Amino acid sequence: MQVTNEFLQNLRQDYKSATLDESEVDNNPIIQFKKWFDHAIEAQVYEPNVMTLATVDKAGRPDARIVLLKGVDDDGFRFFTNYLSAKGKELKRNPYAALVFFWPDLERQVRIEGTVTKLDKETSEEYFFTRPKASQIGAVASPQSQIIPNRAFLEEKFEELNSKSEGKDIAKPAHWGGYIVKPTRIEFWQGRRSRLHDRINFELVKGSWVKTRLAP
Repeated sequence: MQVTNEFLQNLRQDYKSATLDESEVDNNPIIQFKKWFDHAIEAQVYEPNVMTLATVDKAGRPDARIVLLKGVDDDGFRFFTNYLSAKGKELKRNPYAALVFFWPDLERQVRIEGTVTKLDKETSEEYFFTRPKASQIGAVASPQSQIIPNRAFLEEKFEELNSKSEGKDIAKPAHWGGYIVKPTRIEFWQGRRSRLHDRINFELVKGSWVKTRLAP
């Protein structure tokens, strides 16, 4: 099959699985997010904690990638990564980010914007030690976002560290840890017929959440 503009223009899905009314949405968007996340788990959505993380590079250009949500509470949304990676460097320069969750089986997405801060060392270590040992070694072995000569370079480094650490605990590297996105805006999007989607938006105003409906 040849992918043409005409083919892409004719790809469409009319969303009709659910509706979203203001009266159905909790006044606390974190509680509402957890409700939707529970629905995604119940629907057996593949990796419901997958989220797009968007940052801005030093030239002001957007940069996005997929990461995994590893915690959510009233303070915000947590993920873990290499601080020396491209996203780590971008967040150091400009500590703001956007997140997007998309659950196509439910015809839903959640969009989040907020400020970003590092989690404390103790919290990062606590999570690090829950990871499988191979993932711990991977965090040490990979110079994330840096140029490497080939795949063999990475695998050899992994095997070297794996051999040296046999029977030993892996220490969390100083360059690896967690971030928390503290939301200032959260939007809940439910797909509807004829592209007249439901969009319920929350803005943090003087410490309180204000709920409104947005046009699709």
